[in-house]
Formats: sequence, C-alpha cells, structure tokens
Amino acid sequence: MGKILIFVLLWRLTGSPIIAVIVLLIIFYVLERRYVGLTPSIVKPLRRFRTIRRLRQQVAMNPNDIPAKHELARLLIERKRFAEAKSWLMPMQDALENSAEFWDDLGTALLQLGEREAAQAAIGNALSINPRVKYGTPYLRLATIHAKTDPQKAIGYLQSFRAIHSSSIEAYYRLAGVYAQMGQRDEAKGMLKECGTIYRSLPRYKKRQERKWALLAWLKAMRT
Repeated sequence: MGKILIFVLLWRLTGSPIIAVIVLLIIFYVLERRYVGLTPSIVKPLRRFRTIRRLRQQVAMNPNDIPAKHELARLLIERKRFAEAKSWLMPMQDALENSAEFWDDLGTALLQLGEREAAQAAIGNALSINPRVKYGTPYLRLATIHAKTDPQKAIGYLQSFRAIHSSSIEAYYRLAGVYAQMGQRDEAKGMLKECGTIYRSLPRYKKRQERKWALLAWLKAMRT
C-alpha cells in the first residue's frame, strides 16, 4: 500500500507514470544498497576500470613500480581476468616474497586457472607468513582445493577459518558453501541455520554489516 501511495505521489509530481516508475526504482536501489547490499554496485566497476587504466599508465612510465603492478594484478583478479593477473604476478615473486597478500593473490589466480598444486603452494606461503591474512579467506581456498579429494583436510581448513570468524555470518555462509561442495548437506544446513542464530544475537550496528549475508543464508536455506 505504501509503495502505491509513493508511486501515485511521484506520478503527480513528475506528470509521467514512466518517470515515476524510474524514480521509484532508483529510490529502491539506493535503499537496498544502503541497508542490504545484494544488488551490484554501479559505481564500483567504473571506479575499478579507471584505476586499472591509471595503473597501466603508471607502470608504463615506471616499470619498476612493484606496488602499482601488484595493485593492478589484484584489480584484474576482481575482474576475473586471471591469466593476465598471473602474468603480472609471476615476475614479482622475488620482490614480494615476504608479502602474504601477494602469495594469496597469486594462489587465487592460479586456482582459477586450474593450476591447483601451484595454487596450494602459493596460498600455503601466504598463511605461513601471516595465518590471518585477508581475514583467513585463504583457508577457504585451500578447503575448495581439497573438498573432493581429501574431505578431512578440507574440514581442517574450514575449522581454521571458522576460528578466525567465530561471529561472522559471512564466514558461516561461506562454510556452508564449501560443505555443500563436499556433499555434506547436513553440515551445510547447520551452517546456514547458525547464520540466523548469530544474526539475531548481533547488536544493531553489526546487523547492518551482516544483513546481506544473513539474507543470502536464508535464501539458500530455503532452496536446500
């Protein structure tokens, strides 16, 4: 009822039902981005494209700018251009041998390209340097590598990740995904159920941060 009243008001203000619908959709999009975050960002891809272009120019002028090359590769991974990201990362192994973030980025690119053994070695390097690098997400990648071939090892990595994120709904949601990939449906359901339990116990400010993952967990539980 409220939506209809808003639509009617916008129609009267704009003088056009089409413009009123467009304005209403924009309002819903802004509110969804602000309070939930399921819809994709319109601004982020444009900002990332501009940054990639700037970094390419920066590296062209200064081929020895290692931080710029690393940032460029990271953004290429976000764009799922894994082969190109690998081509930037591989020559930097000596320069960034003590960077946990670098080794995890390289492992991510290698994993997506199907080079599982090399990916496991790179991610292992990352965790040996900093076991909490990127809030423990390398453990999820290792669990993915071993999900089909060595379930017990995969579970061990999942538990390491869970120890870092004991109150994170995103962590439990991702755990459910890996358990499902391993064919352990009961464990996956348990993780999704735990998402709801954790969400209800969170303070208000934290619920805003975790709302997206709580909703995703609820939707996945409905389909499981």
